[in-house]
Amino acid sequence: MPTSDDIFGALATVIDPELALPITDLGLIYDVQVRGGRVDVKMTLTIVGCPMAGSLTEMARQAVLQVDGVTEARVELVWDPPWSVDMMSDEARMRLGMM
Repeated sequence: MPTSDDIFGALATVIDPELALPITDLGLIYDVQVRGGRVDVKMTLTIVGCPMAGSLTEMARQAVLQVDGVTEARVELVWDPPWSVDMMSDEARMRLGMM
């Protein structure tokens, strides 16, 4: 049975094409729920109306489906709370020259 850590590990392989950083380091993943083989992910984007919304959510879903034991994956885009740079990891902020 997959764990939340397994799912976060898979999501860390999804790279934001504009910022060239993992979506996990950007703080875009808000919640992961694992129920047997079903995984529900709540994520956000850096801006509302991001042209990559469909691509990023599908990339996240496909990454989750690659985890052993996952039979169903759903990725929901949420806007509350609004994303801010404070949600980024220190490493991501350093790589973007924000520290």
